Amino acid sequence: MESKVKQNIISLLRNNSQGLTIAGLAERLQFSRHTVTVGLAELKGERAITIRKVGMAKLIYLKDIERRVV
Repeated sequence: MESKVKQNIISLLRNNSQGLTIAGLAERLQFSRHTVTVGLAELKGERAITIRKVGMAKLIYLKDIERRVV
């Protein structure tokens, strides 16, 4: 069963196709950065997200396949 953290991250990424940083996700979800990082690690292991480095930041995107599943 998916955790509430992962469900919230997926939901937020679905609505932000331009990508979000870890800090941005944590702020919007009102979770700690550590909690978001753990959820992202699980999603990365499931190959549900893509992470792209832009300068010092890492932008997190939901993979296209996941966006189509509602």
